[in-house]
Amino acid sequence: MTKHLLQHGVNLKECTVFDVLRSPNHNAANVVTANVSASSSNVSRSGDPSVKLLKFADDTTVIGLIRDGDESAYRQEVEQLALWCGQNNLELNKLKTVEMTVDFRRSPPTLPPLTILNSTVSAVETFRFLGSTISQDLKWMPNIVTLIKKAQQRLYFLRQLRNNPAIIQSVLCTSITVWFGSATKQDRNRLQRTVRTAEKIIGANLPSIQDLYISRVRKRAGNITADPSHPGHNLFQLLPSGRRYRALYAKTTRHKNSFFPQAVTLMNT
Repeated sequence: MTKHLLQHGVNLKECTVFDVLRSPNHNAANVVTANVSASSSNVSRSGDPSVKLLKFADDTTVIGLIRDGDESAYRQEVEQLALWCGQNNLELNKLKTVEMTVDFRRSPPTLPPLTILNSTVSAVETFRFLGSTISQDLKWMPNIVTLIKKAQQRLYFLRQLRNNPAIIQSVLCTSITVWFGSATKQDRNRLQRTVRTAEKIIGANLPSIQDLYISRVRKRAGNITADPSHPGHNLFQLLPSGRRYRALYAKTTRHKNSFFPQAVTLMNT
C-alpha cells in the first residue's frame, strides 16, 4: 500500500510549497515528503536510516521506509518538518493538505489518517509532483492527457513558428523517461497523433515519440553511469566482459517498465 500526502504551505514573507508523500508497498514502503520550497538553507537532516531527505533546487523531498505498518519514523519526520517551518516563520496551509493512498494488495489494512498541527489531511486520487500527475493506481493516463492538452494548445504557436518543433517536443517529453515505459498502446498512439499533427503543420518529418523516449533514456542513463555520486549509479553494473550491463531483476511488469530496467536494456542494445 502506498500513501502520499501532499501539503501546500504559505511562507509569511514569501511563497513556499510543502508536499508530503507516504508510500507503503506490501510490508515495506517508500515515504516521500516532497517540495519544501523555502528561501532558507537546508531543512534538518533525518536521523533515522529509513527516512531520507533529498534536495532539488529549492525543493526538498523526504523518502522514508515503512515496515509492517510502523510509521513512527515517518510521522516523527513530518512533525519535525512542521516544527522547522514554525521556527522559520513559515505557516503551513492545512486547507491545501491532501493525502493519496496506493495499495495493490487484495486486503489492504486501514492506516490511521495523518494529522499535521491537529488537522487531518484529506484523501485524493491524483496529485501533481514536479510537473507530472501521479495517480492512485500508478497509471499514467491522467498525466498523458494533461500533456496532450498542453501540446495541442501550443499547436497554434507552431503554426506561427513553423520551423520550431521544440515547442511541442518540450511538452510531450516532460519526464518522459519516467512514464512512457508504462504507457498503454492507446496512450502512445494518442501521443504519436499529436506528433503527426505537428509534422503536417511544419511540413517535415519529426522523430516519433518512441524514438524521443529511447534517446532520452539513453542520454539520462549515460549521465548516471558517468556520475559515481548519483544514487542510481550502482544499478548499472558491467558484466565481466565489460561490454554489457547486468540486467535488473523485476518481479512485476510495473517495475520492468520503469526507468532503470528499461535503461539497462537499452544500454545493452
